[in-house]
Amino acid sequence: MTDTVEIRHRDTEARIALGGAEPVSWWVAGTEYLWEGDPAHWNRHAPWLFPVVGASAGAAVTVAGRAYPMPQHGFARDSRFTVVAQAEDRVTLRLTDTPETRAAYPFAFRLDITATVSDGALSFACEVHNPGAEPLPYGLGFHPAFPWPFAGGERSAAGGYAVRFDEPERPAVPEVGPGGLLVRTERALPLDGDTLPLDPELFTEALVFLNARSRTMRFTAPSGAAIALEAEDFPHLAVWTKPTAPFLSLECWTGHADWMGFSGELAERDSQRLLAPGAHARHGVTLRFAPA
Repeated sequence: MTDTVEIRHRDTEARIALGGAEPVSWWVAGTEYLWEGDPAHWNRHAPWLFPVVGASAGAAVTVAGRAYPMPQHGFARDSRFTVVAQAEDRVTLRLTDTPETRAAYPFAFRLDITATVSDGALSFACEVHNPGAEPLPYGLGFHPAFPWPFAGGERSAAGGYAVRFDEPERPAVPEVGPGGLLVRTERALPLDGDTLPLDPELFTEALVFLNARSRTMRFTAPSGAAIALEAEDFPHLAVWTKPTAPFLSLECWTGHADWMGFSGELAERDSQRLLAPGAHARHGVTLRFAPA
């Protein structure tokens, strides 16, 4: 059985892994625009985060007074999805609850992710379904990374790369504490309205824009070429890399890591969604390449 599915539309191609429904390649006009997954820096490409985003206090979530172990960013990124529909330019992958998922997350659920390629773009429609008889608390996120540099230039403070938001954002983000938990204190950023000049030394931790105004972030090269992430119903955005790693990650989340000191139920977690029995929710995200 193959471990990836290939989809294409004219000069745009993508490969989607059944492991995690993770896109592992995105080619536009013969050039790769997803991070290669070099384990010397970060062994992933563009994972999906579910049923939580970020770290959980004590590496566990609490449901009805019982603690369940929960890895950072949930378990979907390490779970095998099933192909339920496929065409030349799209594929739908599905993850449902199993005895293994219920050991960490004691809920019935279905997560469908449909990947579609079009001219210069790779889009995802995500549907979370609650087939159970009780409300479903969930978080969903997308964590793609891209080569830095791309389209020429240098990965340095003077390299001319930037992240440009479609709206001005606050020039401050929460500190990230031990274990990846958020702290109520903030750190200032050199953000000029809608533009964040990129410097590898900015990234001791992720830059987390809670309740961002923007729905689009553009990773821009000095040449004018750009990789854009366009989010639909993902209120939180993040930008992340490691100081010496040749990639940049643009992320969109419905939820976020626990605040330091949180000890409540999963359903009480800040920004966790609650889906009614029998209901479903839709979220969308598109990656788009714009040449210079």
